Amino acid sequence: MQPAKAETDTSCGRILFQGEQFFCDHQGGLFWPQQNCLIVSDLHLEKGAAMAAGGSLVPPYDTGETLNRLARCIERWRPEKVICLGDSFHRDDSASNLPLKYRVQLSEMIRGKDWLWITGNHDPQRPAGLQGNCQQELTIGRLTFRHEQQNTGQVDDLFAFQSGEISGHLHPSAVIHRRTKRLRRRCFAGDDQRLILPAFGAFTGGLNISHPAYAGLFDQNNLRVWMLGQNQVYELAASQLSR
Repeated sequence: MQPAKAETDTSCGRILFQGEQFFCDHQGGLFWPQQNCLIVSDLHLEKGAAMAAGGSLVPPYDTGETLNRLARCIERWRPEKVICLGDSFHRDDSASNLPLKYRVQLSEMIRGKDWLWITGNHDPQRPAGLQGNCQQELTIGRLTFRHEQQNTGQVDDLFAFQSGEISGHLHPSAVIHRRTKRLRRRCFAGDDQRLILPAFGAFTGGLNISHPAYAGLFDQNNLRVWMLGQNQVYELAASQLSR
């Protein structure tokens, strides 16, 4: 999809952040037209396998579903660059234990692209046996890409970090009430200084942005969310959300 088409596509959410234009889609990917770059976070590949190894009875289909969704996202935006914002793998050894069919599928997606793995708390090392660069964070112009938010947790220190941060880690979700229904969906969440991406992985949950873990991260007067619907993205102000 060309950026010009995205501007008229109602299934996309348009985000203006730090003077840059981004588009988010219902899969959970963030596209940056100026850099022809796709950004995703918290794939948590092989989470099901890790849970099964711990004794949980879960179906082993999450990695395949996550990779298929990522493939559709890449097909839609056709990026030259891809940034994975950490926790791409659920455990530090998940990449080395990745089943062959998934390794081949992921390698095909990586081939020919400028692919960057940002390290996360679940995967602090370079993914074993996979192409792409790996580093703790990346700065491009006014924007810094990292896994965890740089914040002391104190509201008074809201701006005591480098503005223009794009991160993941918290798996943001939002809740709204429509008539008698309570709807909870993954979301992008951001203000003028910080943007947090939803978790992309099939087995990853969401943490309501009203949770205390978000205290001090956003200016509530400027907080907006982009909720992921089944086929499109819905932009809402913080005042429109429920707890």
